[in-house]
Amino acid sequence: MAKARGDSLTGDLLNWKPPKVAAGFDAGSIRGSRLASQISQAVALALRNSELSRAEIAERMSAELGYQVSENMIANYASEGSESHKISLERFITLIEVTGCTDLLGFIAQRFDHVVVPEQYQTLINLKLVEEAEDRMRRFKEAQMSKWISRK
Repeated sequence: MAKARGDSLTGDLLNWKPPKVAAGFDAGSIRGSRLASQISQAVALALRNSELSRAEIAERMSAELGYQVSENMIANYASEGSESHKISLERFITLIEVTGCTDLLGFIAQRFDHVVVPEQYQTLINLKLVEEAEDRMRRFKEAQMSKWISRK
């Protein structure tokens, strides 16, 4: 498609990608069938994607939890080979809070065929559900009306 002279938007439209709405890691970034391995990979991705160093993450997690979380512990949580060091739920939640990596929430939700979306979209989702319910009620009413008319 040729771009019209003076058209500064066509290129943007052709290159447009929908924004990421649901939390979660890119498809294929977490592999394997073992849950423990997948959790370690998710933690490793959160650490890698964070602007904070592991030392800073450990320090902030320690402050939030009220007890020591070492950089070595965090490294073990991200290691698939560290069978004896599994991240607890409270530490997992704190890791999300400290790193801001809500993709970890999406990682959990996807296991149950759900998605995690920002709260700002809840009203929009509810409106869509209402529209679908109204449509089902309209079709039901039309079917009942048709039955009633055909009886006469």
